[in-house]
Amino acid sequence: MKTDLIHTLTGTFEAHAQQTENGVEFWLARDLQHLLGYTEWRNFTVAISKAKTACEMSNHAISDHFVDVNKMVDLGSGSQREVDDIMLTRYACYLIAQNGDPRKQEIAFAQTYFAIQTRKAELIEQRLFEAERVSARRKLTVTEKELSDVIYEQTGGNQNFGLIRSKGDQAMFGKTTQAMKSQWKVPDNRPLADFAPTIILKAKDFATEITIFNARQQQLKTEGDISSEHITNNAAVRKTLLERGIRPENLPAAEDVKKVERRIATEEKKSLKNPDPLDS
Repeated sequence: MKTDLIHTLTGTFEAHAQQTENGVEFWLARDLQHLLGYTEWRNFTVAISKAKTACEMSNHAISDHFVDVNKMVDLGSGSQREVDDIMLTRYACYLIAQNGDPRKQEIAFAQTYFAIQTRKAELIEQRLFEAERVSARRKLTVTEKELSDVIYEQTGGNQNFGLIRSKGDQAMFGKTTQAMKSQWKVPDNRPLADFAPTIILKAKDFATEITIFNARQQQLKTEGDISSEHITNNAAVRKTLLERGIRPENLPAAEDVKKVERRIATEEKKSLKNPDPLDS
C-alpha cells in the first residue's frame, strides 16, 4: 500500500475519534463500518460479534470496550430515525479489524495500522521504563554525593564513604557488595548500582535520604554513628520490600544503565530526523 494512501486512511480514521466526558477516546461503529469498507450494517455486525468474543477470550470486559448507544440519523425525506450504534474503544476497533474481511483493502490497512500502533505503544512503554531507570540511577548518584558531603562536613573527611555505602549494601541485600557484583556479573571497575533494577535504585536512594536527614538532625560525628544509621535505614527498607514479596538479592541484574542511556540518546536523535514512524 502506498505511503500517501496510508497517510490518507490514517488521517480519516483519526478524524473520526471522539472523546467522552471523561476524556476516553472512542469511535462510533456506524462510522467505522464505512471506514472499513462495509456497505451493509448486518455484515459489519458479524465482525463486531467476533471481536466481542475475542475481547472476552482476552479477559477484557466487553462492556468496557463495546457500549451500545442510540443515535438519530437523517432520512432522505428530511425526517430523522433512531438507529442502534456502538461506542468502540481503540482496542475494540483493533479487534474488529482483526476479525474483518481481509480481502477488503480498508481491513488490510486497519490490521497493519493497529499493528504499528500496538508496536509504537510497546516501544513507548519500554522507553518510559528505561527513562525511569536512568532517572533513578542519576538521582541515587546525586543523593550519594550529598551523603559523601555530609560525612565530610560532620566527620572531617569522606574517606569512609565507600565503607559506609558497602555496609548499606550488606543491610539491603544480606550480602556484601562484592558478592552481589559477582552474582550480577558486574565488572570490577563499575558500581553495583549501574546494574540494579529500578526498584532497588529507588530503595537505596530512599534509605540514603533518611541517613542524610538523620545524620544532620542528630549531628552524627563519627563513621561508626553514620554507618549504624545507614545500616538501620537500609535494613528497614529491606524489611518493607520483603513484606511486599520482594527479596532484593533474588532480583536479576538489569541492563547496564550506561548502555540504556546511550540507546535513549541515539533513539532521540533518530526521532528528530524522522518523527513519523509511518515514513520509516
